Amino acid sequence: MTERRSFRQQVLRAREDAIIASVNRFLAEKGFEAMTVDEVAADVGIAKASLYKHFPSKEELAAAAMVGVLDRALAFLDQEAARPVAPIEHLRAVARWMLQVQMAGEMPSLPSQNSTLRTALMQHRGYLDRVMTVSERLGAWITAAQAAGEINPKLPPEAVLYTLYARACDPVLPFLRAGGALSDEQALEVVLATCFDGLAAR
Repeated sequence: MTERRSFRQQVLRAREDAIIASVNRFLAEKGFEAMTVDEVAADVGIAKASLYKHFPSKEELAAAAMVGVLDRALAFLDQEAARPVAPIEHLRAVARWMLQVQMAGEMPSLPSQNSTLRTALMQHRGYLDRVMTVSERLGAWITAAQAAGEINPKLPPEAVLYTLYARACDPVLPFLRAGGALSDEQALEVVLATCFDGLAAR
């Protein structure tokens, strides 16, 4: 009996993972407002009613996808923290990781200020806890980089943090890739250079 329940739980988890992966793609491609529950269910190959058994609303679907990305980010931060490098190199690695996730089509676009998703996320404890943890860990590297003179100390740390978060949905990267003049790696390096080195001639 226990084995049967365990197998059932594994099946349910695999289905939830497939649903979240599908939602991630749709959120990255078209955003929350344009995404529909029907197309997610069709993409996963399940009935809409079955999908609602896992996630009771479109907002819950999107929140689960956002939490999943934040869990991946936290795992990356754990891995990155073990590298004995300067704080600025940690931040550059995080920005590179976000851009790579975006290039893979797995980075949900951020909700607009007045969307129902943003309202739901502001009430989602799991999401808020993870955002706070990621922000605190990046904030520690930012202030250390400022103290070391690697980032302009006159900039408010939260402005630097939001600038890094913006790389997760930076439209410059897909524009450069679509232009075809640069490889994916070259386009990524250009975006990192403008983020960390600015536009002024050096």
